[in-house]
Amino acid sequence: MIESKPDVMMGKPVIAGTRITVENILERIGAGESMETIVAEHPRLTLEAVLEAVRFGARALRADVVYPIAGQAA
Repeated sequence: MIESKPDVMMGKPVIAGTRITVENILERIGAGESMETIVAEHPRLTLEAVLEAVRFGARALRADVVYPIAGQAA
């Protein structure tokens, strides 16, 4: 359901068949928007697709990488 193609949104992961990035979905949820609102604004999205974007983000962060946060000492 998540795909990445060099010619779609510069290769960023998107919901398959759309130009809606996982990044955009995660940012909107992080800003307090509900998943239902996101789905209502994008007729091609389903709640399952939004949940898959969240799961994809969680899997991506499981890697053994340290992500420094601005303003905090490393």
